[in-house]
Amino acid sequence: MASDTPEMLDDKRLYRAPALEKGLDILELLAAEDHPLTMSAIVTRLGRSTGELFRMIQVLEHRGYVAQGQDGYVMTPRLFHLGLKRPPVRSLMEQALPEMRMLSDRIGQSCYLAIPSGAASSVIARMEASTSVGFSVRVGYRRPIHETPSGQVLYAFQPDQTRREWDGLFDPPLSDERHDHLVATADGIRDQGFAQADSAELPGMVELAVPIMRGGRAVAVLTVPFIRITDALVDGDQALAELRATATRISEQLIGNDARI
Repeated sequence: MASDTPEMLDDKRLYRAPALEKGLDILELLAAEDHPLTMSAIVTRLGRSTGELFRMIQVLEHRGYVAQGQDGYVMTPRLFHLGLKRPPVRSLMEQALPEMRMLSDRIGQSCYLAIPSGAASSVIARMEASTSVGFSVRVGYRRPIHETPSGQVLYAFQPDQTRREWDGLFDPPLSDERHDHLVATADGIRDQGFAQADSAELPGMVELAVPIMRGGRAVAVLTVPFIRITDALVDGDQALAELRATATRISEQLIGNDARI
């Protein structure tokens, strides 16, 4: 009896659901866009007909995953909020939020928590500073891992296999030079245990980022966008020390929860 060819085996493993695939294509397209897309733009970008996509978009809109504005369709936060309900993420936020509040009160600066999302980092929680001056990052904000200190911290504290998987997700792929720079930066961060870099977006601000560890890898990163102001409660070194202590407590609480399960 002839054995199955690789192509036949692939066909046996792959179950096609055309309608689902069209819906996912729409969501992935809108998720990657900074601006609304019209129906005609979606049709053109996905290379499908209006008839194929019209009902898909109507259903996604009815279920609250996309919304139509004056300039076109945008993705809503519904899918993002569903992800926050996953037990590991929910447990992380339950442990982190009280500690983030205490940290913000002690140092007079805001902080935010981000997790890996493909080859990007996504902000899942933030805590505002109680002072009159502060910097805020919105929940749901995503940036490619290699572009920010927070993302570089996530990359730094991963096993080599995970790093290779993330390398394959960069779109567009990193050049050899940029990838070498990312690896060198990440290895330096891993050696010192944190990232500290002047903000590329706001002069006078320093990004301080520390990993939240679980099972020997970073499951999240806690970041303080430290603003140098004359009446600051603490200086940058003190803020970093408080940040590292906070991240350690959150990590220990996560390990404690694992032990009780």
